[in-house]
Amino acid sequence: MQINENLGVEYLIYENSALGCLIAIAKPDQKSIKKFWKKFKGKSDVPADAIKGYPLVQDDEQDSLKIDFSVEQEFLIRDLVKFG
Repeated sequence: MQINENLGVEYLIYENSALGCLIAIAKPDQKSIKKFWKKFKGKSDVPADAIKGYPLVQDDEQDSLKIDFSVEQEFLIRDLVKFG
């Protein structure tokens, strides 16, 4: 697992409601998420647009969560809920 690979990039935490996990999305990509929800707010037929992010994993040594930069995955925007 790589640590501090992307210094200088701020990440926002989202919960993937379908998978039940937390993911980190780069702050510049948040615009895509906001635009998606603004366009499809209140609609029942939402497309399966995806965005890249990193899962959060449990760090037993520090007893906390950390971003796993070694695994970049795609997540459906419709399943994302801002955490916190």
